[in-house]
Amino acid sequence: MEEIYQKYSTIVYNYIYSLTHDIELSKELMQETFYYAIKGISNFKNECSINVWLCQIAKNKWKDYLLKSKKLKTISFDDKKELSLLDNSNEYFLDEKDEIIQLYKKIHKLDEKTREVFYLRIKGELSFKQIGEILDKSEEWARITFYRGKIKLKEDFKNG
Repeated sequence: MEEIYQKYSTIVYNYIYSLTHDIELSKELMQETFYYAIKGISNFKNECSINVWLCQIAKNKWKDYLLKSKKLKTISFDDKKELSLLDNSNEYFLDEKDEIIQLYKKIHKLDEKTREVFYLRIKGELSFKQIGEILDKSEEWARITFYRGKIKLKEDFKNG
């Protein structure tokens, strides 16, 4: 299990951080994820890759945390580089907190898979290949999903 931890801990941590946006909580949930994985390794059926299985456990641990604490996700405003990913020309670069809030509101309205791709790409700083692996999809699927979501967000900003 030590080898699995060494190989996948960064991917799992980045995935959890993309959900929580909290360093300490991400570390805690990552520990719980690997603890649960050790306890349940006999349940792993090789139907997916190990990192997909670990990220599913992590997602469940995150959902458990939300249910127990009844907390809503918060958004960090100190990292603005994610906003420049919306448009390579930076024509729609957002600078004010109100505009950042509007962006996250629009992202939140995207379908679950597209939203997940956005958070993994923007906050988790993962490649499309890593996102595809985590979500048990192809790299191309992750790239297209992100692109279509980006187009939708641009349209939403143009329309209002």
